[in-house]
Amino acid sequence: MMRMCEILEMENIDKGTTIQLLNADKKSIFFLKKGTIKIVDTPNDTVKYIVKKGHIFGELSLYDEQAAAQEQAVALEDCIVCYIEADRMEKIMEKHKSLKNGVLKVYGLRIKKLERRLRDLLYKDSNTRITEFIKDYINEFGENNDHNKIVAKNLLSHKDISHLTNTSRQTVSNVMSRLRKDGIIDYDSQFVSMPIA
Repeated sequence: MMRMCEILEMENIDKGTTIQLLNADKKSIFFLKKGTIKIVDTPNDTVKYIVKKGHIFGELSLYDEQAAAQEQAVALEDCIVCYIEADRMEKIMEKHKSLKNGVLKVYGLRIKKLERRLRDLLYKDSNTRITEFIKDYINEFGENNDHNKIVAKNLLSHKDISHLTNTSRQTVSNVMSRLRKDGIIDYDSQFVSMPIA
């Protein structure tokens, strides 16, 4: 980790900025130090997954450069990212097996999430998928407040949620309105929350 700190470059990224994960001249691995990033599948313009602080992204370029070329990252809020060239990362991973295992674990967890999304698509209706996604999002990205609620920044548009749940934007709007009316969640343009279970 000390070796990593010496060679990582750090950059402030403004909200809404697109980070190119793969350039013709170099490919990089990114560590999100602050903020939230969404990874977008560029050919379909759909959100693949969300990255929160303390996590890695762009690691696909280590394993599948062609697939990595079809991804881009978009800052959902002001972010701080650290990055390292993929070639250097590979050399460090060869020397430090625990780092290699850590990257593979992250990749494995993403695959498990995608498998769950596929299962949900096959066996659950759109209302259930949206409801479970919103609850999972609040639990993963939220923090407990003094009013017995878990509060998360409302960083995703209804279109983003529709892509992540394979539903329509209108269905997302309807389900969220019903959840708010039933007191299951509350939201505005900045935050989304739910009572602590």
